[in-house]
Amino acid sequence: MQEDRSLGRIRNIGIIAHIDAGKTTTTERILFYTGRTYRMGNVDDGTTVTDWMEQERERGITIASAAVSCFWRDYRINIIDTPGHIDFTAEVQRSLRVLDGGVVIFDAVQGVEPQSETVWRQADRFHVPRICFINKMDRAGADFWRCVEMIRERLEAVPVAIQVPIGAESSFEGVIDLVDQVALFYRDELGAEPQRLAIPDELKDEVEEARRVLVETIAETDDVLLAKYLDGEDLSAEELRQGLRRATLGNQLVPVICGASLRNRGVQPVLDAIVDYLPSPLDVPPIIGVHPQSGETVVRHADPDGPLAALVFKIVTDPFVGRLAYLRVYSGTLHANTSTHNSTKDRKERVTRPLQMYANRREEVDSVSAGSIAALGGLKFTFTGDTLCDQGDPVVLEAITFPDPVIYVAIEPSSAADEARMLQALLALTDEDPTFRVSTDENTGQTLISGMGELHLEILVDRMVREFKVQAKVGRPQVAYRETITQAVTAEGEFAAQRGNRSLFAHVGVTLKPGARGDGFRFTNALPAGRLSNAMLTEVERALRDAMAGGALAGYPLVDVQVTLVDASYEEEPGADVALQSAAVMAFSKAAREAAPVLLEPVMKIEVVAPEENTGDVMGDLNARRGEIEGMEPRSGGMQAIRGHIPLAETFGYATDLRSGTQGRGSFTMEFDYYAPVPVEVSNRILGIDQ
Repeated sequence: MQEDRSLGRIRNIGIIAHIDAGKTTTTERILFYTGRTYRMGNVDDGTTVTDWMEQERERGITIASAAVSCFWRDYRINIIDTPGHIDFTAEVQRSLRVLDGGVVIFDAVQGVEPQSETVWRQADRFHVPRICFINKMDRAGADFWRCVEMIRERLEAVPVAIQVPIGAESSFEGVIDLVDQVALFYRDELGAEPQRLAIPDELKDEVEEARRVLVETIAETDDVLLAKYLDGEDLSAEELRQGLRRATLGNQLVPVICGASLRNRGVQPVLDAIVDYLPSPLDVPPIIGVHPQSGETVVRHADPDGPLAALVFKIVTDPFVGRLAYLRVYSGTLHANTSTHNSTKDRKERVTRPLQMYANRREEVDSVSAGSIAALGGLKFTFTGDTLCDQGDPVVLEAITFPDPVIYVAIEPSSAADEARMLQALLALTDEDPTFRVSTDENTGQTLISGMGELHLEILVDRMVREFKVQAKVGRPQVAYRETITQAVTAEGEFAAQRGNRSLFAHVGVTLKPGARGDGFRFTNALPAGRLSNAMLTEVERALRDAMAGGALAGYPLVDVQVTLVDASYEEEPGADVALQSAAVMAFSKAAREAAPVLLEPVMKIEVVAPEENTGDVMGDLNARRGEIEGMEPRSGGMQAIRGHIPLAETFGYATDLRSGTQGRGSFTMEFDYYAPVPVEVSNRILGIDQ
């Protein structure tokens, strides 16, 4: 019972939002009000706890998600402050995978922005219950009810306001709690002791209407409450809280509150809402995995005495303790100075002392149990997405999937002395960031680094210089193109060679068909049963998969291709597997060249915010860059938001052009959306074909 009680008093939550909505500032206020810090950190001053990297403090943005813990009303709240910039989307994705609930922060002026939609979709995918915090209510143009409506329309959610703001913009003084029907005024500078007063007369009508909507909405999600409501009975504050909690945990409703974190107003109700409405580890469904040998489904409940099941969601290179593996423990208890089993790699790992993390500071503990987020040092074989468990009761949890990089640059060390250090640094950075890839160009021998955007690669190169003391020269950004086919083709490949007195021979026939977008590589075996052994079939499939990486036009990876093996024969000799693989690759290459291959380019979803008077020029520029305008909507302060799609290749240098064309007032955000065929004239230019 004691363990159940303590598990029920844990909240694992993430602070997620669009860039500049105020995630880090809100986190700093939470740490101050819960007594974890004694002065409030400021993003502009570079004094925040969770933005501790030099690059974060210089740029005023969050780059790496940071884990901190605090206590409120005797509840332990484990918080992960995530980045808002789309280039660091992997940080948000892996954090959401291991969190139980989320606080989504919106700018009261801008409302729902592009990255807000992205993180909302990611949270939907992992079924993470959320509450919404409309921040920056003190800014000119702030509109609480407009933001609530945008959440309903743009995010297709069912928001329910549990507060009404008292004033807005410069006159924002506090909030009215609709559940307890009390006004909270924030009149001292630190906002530590809000005054609980009666609801002002001028707001009584608005509050009455908002509370009626709140009660109705909650009652509609619960048959017992609905019966009481229809009978004309009043629902108590506790009944409303419990009803709203159940609806929030079931992702039926999303409670919405408001405040101004920078002015220290309305942050304590965020903590109350986290405790009241977001789930504990006991409230979320048990984690489901598979047995590594049998493939059977394995269910793990949030039980400290159960078998161990923990997912590693992040690797960090720490200058003092080396590689740190952040993990979420779903079941069981991990003790210091013991061994554990990495079921993903089938390797034994030695555990020294688990660490409770507080941003970049750490505290050694004797054990971590179900419901905890902690870190382990000294793990040799464990990487992001791996499962740690008991060797006698193994389970593999679903790994975390990440998007492929869309941009790359060539990098080379400034001197021969830097070469070994550069490779070591790049290896450490790829361990940390699953969306960062390192490869070698086979034609030029250059080292290529790939990532999610220009800022992403810029930050990684900067970290290499500062943390690993490596000087390097970096080329211009290049687009990570892909290739696909547009026709169905069948082709054959034949391999014949003499090895001493042995003849190696193999013949393979394959059919290639265009696949659906996002299919990647689909393999089907259409041979008669028994024609190839399972081992040989596996070798052929691996060879065909490897051949996809070589492309058919310009060496870019092929995607979205369905490959069917229609014929195969070989001579039973040592080395027959190699002959069969070679024949399969020949057949594939021939079919791919004849299947009308086309070049694909990454297309970005873009939103440009610009002054009304510059809207025509901005749209003209986007059209000239092969952009497609999909819609516009007015924003406060005489600004317009233009939404659409644009090829990544046309966005290099766009930030500078936009600023110069709007007297520095324009801004834009973009994220990868899909790959699309490149127009013929552009494709010919890329491939160097004379038109």
